[in-house]
Amino acid sequence: MTDPNLYFTMAGAGLAGLGMICMASLAGWRGWLALKEREINAYADHGGHDGPTLPNASARIEIADLKERIRKLEAIASGVDL
Repeated sequence: MTDPNLYFTMAGAGLAGLGMICMASLAGWRGWLALKEREINAYADHGGHDGPTLPNASARIEIADLKERIRKLEAIASGVDL
C-alpha cells in the first residue's frame, strides 16, 4: 500500500517546481520587455535611425558594376586595350 502523504508530498513538490519555473519565465519576459523598451528609446533618441547602415545586396552589386564600367571607360580613355 502506498502512503497518502506521499501523494501530497509529490503534488506539493510538483507545484513548487511549477511555481519556480513560472517565476523564472516571468523574470525573463520582463527582462526581454525592458531590453526592447531600451532599444525603442535609443532609436527615438537618435532621430529615428541607428546611424549609417550598409546598403542591401542589390545596391552593392550595382555599385560594383558601376565601378567596373568606370574602370573600363578610364582604360579606353587612356588608350589601354582591354
